[in-house]
Amino acid sequence: MPWPIRPPRLSLALQGGGAHGAFTWGVLDALLEHGCAFDGVSGTSAGAMNAVVLAHGLAEGGPPAARQALRAFWMAVADSLPFEVAQPSADGRRYVLVPAWRMLLHWSQHFTPEQINPLDLNPLRDILHAQVDFARLRRSAPVRLFIAATHVNTGKLRLFRTAELSADTVLASACLPMLHRTVVIDGEPYWDGGYAANPAVYPLLHDCSAADILLVLLAPLQHPETPQTAQAIRQRTLELAFHANFLREMRMYAQWHRHIQATAWWRRGPLERRLARTRFHLIEASDLLSEQPAESRLAVHRRFFEQLHQLGRERALAWLQTHRSAIGRHSSVDWEALFE
Repeated sequence: MPWPIRPPRLSLALQGGGAHGAFTWGVLDALLEHGCAFDGVSGTSAGAMNAVVLAHGLAEGGPPAARQALRAFWMAVADSLPFEVAQPSADGRRYVLVPAWRMLLHWSQHFTPEQINPLDLNPLRDILHAQVDFARLRRSAPVRLFIAATHVNTGKLRLFRTAELSADTVLASACLPMLHRTVVIDGEPYWDGGYAANPAVYPLLHDCSAADILLVLLAPLQHPETPQTAQAIRQRTLELAFHANFLREMRMYAQWHRHIQATAWWRRGPLERRLARTRFHLIEASDLLSEQPAESRLAVHRRFFEQLHQLGRERALAWLQTHRSAIGRHSSVDWEALFE
C-alpha cells in the first residue's frame, strides 16, 4: 500500500557476506518498490557493493532505476566468470563449490594472490567501472555513503565517505586477503572491512539526520550449536572475527541508551539526545541461510542469486507488513535486549 504521507527516511546498515549479499539486494528491491526513502547507507564488502549501486541507481532515475541497477549488478556478477564455480546440491536447496574451485581455495592457503593470479584479473573491478558512475556519486550522491575497509598495518577501521568513493574503495571493502590482492589507496594498504566493522553503525548516528536505522544482517546473532569438527571450528572463528566489532558497537549503544533513559533530559548532551531519539529496526537472514554451507558465500551462480533475492524480498515485505507503522515512531526490535 502507498504511504499516506511522505515516508520518514531510513538509514541503512548493510552487512557483508559475499554471495549472500544477494539477500540484501532483495531487501532493497522491496523497500524501493514500496516507497521507502533513505538518508545514509553504511556498507561493508557485499553491503558496500549494494550501497554504491543503490546510490548510483537513485542518482540515475530514482527508485525504479535503483531497482534496475541492483539487478543488473548481481546478474553481471553471476555471469562474470567463464566457468562455473558452484552448483546446487541434489535436493536443490544448498549451493556448494565445484571441486576445481575448492582446489583453488586449498591452494590459497599455500600461495599468495599474486602467485595464483599474476595478471590481477578481477571481474568485480570491471563490473564496478562499467555500472557505477563514481564521479557523479562523489559530486552529488542522493544518499550519504560510508564504505568500511580495514587498514592492514594498524587494524584500524577506515570509512570512505561519499566524496572519497571509487571502484578501489569498494574493492578494498571486499578484499579477502587470501583470495584478492591487497588494495592500495593513497599509498595505504586495505583489506576487507569486515575485520574492523561489519557494518559500521556510528556514522549513521553521527553524520545522518534520519532517526530510524535499519540493520540488514546476514550473519547469525546466535548459533544453535557449538562446532565440533576442525573445519567447523575454523569457520566459526572466521565468522566471529567478522562479527565481533559490530556486536561490540551495538552493545555499547545499548548500554549507553539504557543509561540515557535514566538521565534527566536537561542533563543530556547532543550525542545523548541523538541516541535517545534513535529507533532501530532489523531484517536478518540467519534462519534462512543457516542451511547453506559456509562455502556458499563464494557461490557465484545466477539461480542462487535469484533465490536469495526472492528470500530477501519476502523477508522485507513481511517486515513492512508488520512494522511499517513503527517507522518514525518507535523501534520495531528490542535492540537493547538483543545486543546487551
